Amino acid sequence: MRGAAFPVLTAGVAASAWTVLALWSASPYGRYLDHGRWGDLGFAAEICRALPAGEVLVPAAVHAVAWTLMVAAMMLPTTLPLVAIFRRITAGRSDASRLLVILVAGYLCAWLGFGLLAHTVDAWLVDAARESSWLLTHGWIVGALVVGGAGAFQFSSLKYRCLDKCRTPYGFVMERWRGKAPAQEAFEIGFDNGVFCVGCCWALMLLMFVVGMGNVGWMLALGALMAIEKNLPWGKKLSAPLGVALLAWAGGIVLVGV
Repeated sequence: MRGAAFPVLTAGVAASAWTVLALWSASPYGRYLDHGRWGDLGFAAEICRALPAGEVLVPAAVHAVAWTLMVAAMMLPTTLPLVAIFRRITAGRSDASRLLVILVAGYLCAWLGFGLLAHTVDAWLVDAARESSWLLTHGWIVGALVVGGAGAFQFSSLKYRCLDKCRTPYGFVMERWRGKAPAQEAFEIGFDNGVFCVGCCWALMLLMFVVGMGNVGWMLALGALMAIEKNLPWGKKLSAPLGVALLAWAGGIVLVGV
């Protein structure tokens, strides 16, 4: 029972994140997930104006919350093999549960850093579109580039190098765990694994900026695809067909846009 407790807890956290995002996207406040509609925020717009640099910091803070929930829903379940290995290695320690929490926190921090970077680029594109009527009417180009880039990345060597690291959790943990500075090592294991996870999945995660941050259906589909790639024995065989499908989707966007 103790061995199953943490995976059950992880599943509960992921399920809670799914629930919160689903309720958020279906509520009147679902527009807060849409980066292009910060001018229609109502009372939040007043907060943006009242705080120093509020027009930058408030959207970033809301995005950070939404992104963390999305990562917890989509990516946290894919870490269960890593968590299981680390739990077995540290099972005899009195602070084993605390170290597991630190490990997961390190993983989420890596994804949060990438999410804030992606938000910055997305906010810059939105501002540029407001200033450029051409970009505003040709926004499909950005969507085609993101989808096409995700498809092309499926065939890159970087994708497979990072994916190999994610698919071998035992070796990954044993390379980094010494037990001399347990909290620091646990965080670094989680963070480093998160970096490699970002390295193999970042392009697919950027698709959420195309289909919508609050689109639970797409979150479920992409989360399932990334979990299959990372954890199932035949998961790597999915990468190439998925890349072809994404490139075809990008081509369709171009045909419709032109």
